[in-house]
Amino acid sequence: MAELDADYFSNWYAKMETSDKDALWARLLGLPDGLRSTSLLTGPGLDEVAAWLALDSDDVLLDLACGRGGYGMELVRRSGCRLVGVDFALSAVEQARAHAERLGLGDRVSFELADMTATGLEDGSVTAVLCVDAAQFPQPFGGPVREAARVLAPGGRAAFTAWEPVDPDHPGLRERLRTIDFGSALRDAGFDEPEVRDRPDWLEAEMQAWRRVLEIEVDGDPALLDLQEEAHEVLSRADPVRRVWATGRKPGRG
Repeated sequence: MAELDADYFSNWYAKMETSDKDALWARLLGLPDGLRSTSLLTGPGLDEVAAWLALDSDDVLLDLACGRGGYGMELVRRSGCRLVGVDFALSAVEQARAHAERLGLGDRVSFELADMTATGLEDGSVTAVLCVDAAQFPQPFGGPVREAARVLAPGGRAAFTAWEPVDPDHPGLRERLRTIDFGSALRDAGFDEPEVRDRPDWLEAEMQAWRRVLEIEVDGDPALLDLQEEAHEVLSRADPVRRVWATGRKPGRG
């Protein structure tokens, strides 16, 4: 398997610039019109996360591993908050910046090339953090959670969507999933009110999306070919994981 580094993801995102993948994925996941997603959080799932974050125009949201910025910009559109998105894939950042201009959000958002474990932002400089389906990649596990705690102002909220192992010792589990434990990571990073919600409905929705991906005609579209290859891998592997939504609040009052 290719190393999942910045070059890998930059090439992956570049394939999507001329692809029909976005429209397909939005339809399968029930996403709002125009939201460009390479993650698996559904539209109804995003509604729940947005309600919990309770953003308003005074907030600054950090989108960790933002990709092309789809989820973060949707929250800007809904709340009027400001957004800082960071990703280590240059192609993703470039596409996010261009799409923000097309949406007329250029004065509310910025996208920076940086790692999700070392954003370069100042301590306490944001009021909310979102990380969609990406916190499992940096090893050892926990870096994005610690970074969220560092950059959040007192009272700020952090939300992570991801997966946790049902049995960390299961022989079929991928190595990077074995050590994922958001409850421990949130407590170790100093968050108050850590909560990890099990979301089997989200997991079923994504598995249904993968099954439907295998039914489409791709017509040589490289991004859709990649998507079908990933669908085959996911459905054949069936990692013993549970879908989770993890949250915490930075101690203190904003």
